[in-house]
Parts: sequence; structure tokens; C-alpha cells
Amino acid sequence: MDWLWTWSGKCFGYRDGDDLWTHDGRHVGRFSGDTVFDRKGNYLGEVMNSDRLIRKSNPPSVRSSSFTPWAKRVGYVKYTDYVGYMMYAGYEDFPGPESL
Repeated sequence: MDWLWTWSGKCFGYRDGDDLWTHDGRHVGRFSGDTVFDRKGNYLGEVMNSDRLIRKSNPPSVRSSSFTPWAKRVGYVKYTDYVGYMMYAGYEDFPGPESL
């Protein structure tokens, strides 16, 4: 289990295998390499710098297979937030866990 933060430094949740979970225990994405897709197979974002989630401003037209989210897990107390990184051109911050 690897904890992840948004590019702006907000604690999002964690990666468990190929699945993305929010800190409150919701299964919201599936990874294909470092790229994450939502349950409908749409591009959600990607991992950069090993523990930060970010998304392209103009999402690529790549899709993945859809999936049925796992049942909600017991949540974890989230880690503290970090200082955000300077945004790369052509990217935007990954959505917060409350919006997914």
C-alpha cells in the first residue's frame, strides 16, 4: 500500500496493487502502469514523482476497461498534507477525494 497526495499536496488516499482508494475507504480508480482510470474507463490522471497525483489539462483519448468498484473499506486516518509542487504546463491538480 502506497500513500498518494494530489499535486497541490492534499492527502488523497493510497494505491493497493492496481487500485486507487480514497483515505476514507472508497475504490475510485484502477491503474494501468502510472495512469489511473475511473470506473467507466475514462482517464482520471497519473502518478508523478512516485507519490503525487496529477492530470493532463487536455485528457488524452485513451480509455481502459470499466470496472465495478470494490465494496467500501474501513477508512484510515489520512496523513498530513504537504506543500504543493509548482504546476507543470499542460497539467492541472488531481481532483480531491471528496469530488470522486
